[in-house]
Amino acid sequence: MPELPEIVALERFLVEHAVGAVVGRVDVAALSVLKTFDPPVTALSGRDVTGAGHWGKHLGLACDGLWLITHLSRAGWLRWIDEPGRTPPKPGKGPLALRVHLFTSEGATPAFDLTEAGTKKRLAVWVVEDPQTVPGIARLGPDALEVTSAQFAELLHGTAQRLKTVLADQVVIAGIGNAYSDEILHAAKLSPFATANRLTPEEVERLYAAMREILTDAIDRSVGQEAAKLKGEKRSGLRVHARTGLPCPVCGDTVREVAYADKSFQYCPTCQTGGKILADRRMSRLLK
Repeated sequence: MPELPEIVALERFLVEHAVGAVVGRVDVAALSVLKTFDPPVTALSGRDVTGAGHWGKHLGLACDGLWLITHLSRAGWLRWIDEPGRTPPKPGKGPLALRVHLFTSEGATPAFDLTEAGTKKRLAVWVVEDPQTVPGIARLGPDALEVTSAQFAELLHGTAQRLKTVLADQVVIAGIGNAYSDEILHAAKLSPFATANRLTPEEVERLYAAMREILTDAIDRSVGQEAAKLKGEKRSGLRVHARTGLPCPVCGDTVREVAYADKSFQYCPTCQTGGKILADRRMSRLLK
């Protein structure tokens, strides 16, 4: 799933490549992605692209008074096409959900696709005048890179949830998902199952610093990359997430995994849990 660093990189990619263009035809290949119907998606046609923005994991394109907002969900992505075909795509065929054709001042006619792999279709698109009318945006907590250290400490003090849950809860802090929460906790040397309101002031400070360092570094590595290369750039920077069974790059211990529902997370026992192995089940506790 694209998280804050990839969304910021995609936002800046759209600023560089789409701002100044005019929206042409909008092809909807999967009607299920449209979560709003007034204004219709056709209202975007003929409008100037004036900017781009992000709210947590939501990405937006400003089109002269309207916003095209998307949440790429777990398996969605944005793909840029310099020379798209003229024939509208057939609905329900392949991963394509929506295609936006553009006309540039240089006479080029690029497009960008919103695509989603897999069978669980969760990618969502809204056309709105105000991004805050999108329910998911309205519920967001402060941006992970805009929250102050004092606000962060207050957020943690107010919940008895586990750190892994808190960091990925968009209502608490916006922009962090499964992958970067693993990386942040590893950098902070804290257990995913540590209770948020029981952290010491030093641990809170360490977690806040790790959050900013991990996300800022990922953004620095991602911005400027072509949209198609962002997934690979994300994977290349991960130390524990999706590395089950491999050695921890910090201490050499084996990276472990806890699986629950349809997700899993990874951690290093030596770096994060004092060498103890977390039971591989939901609601697990440290094995003694």
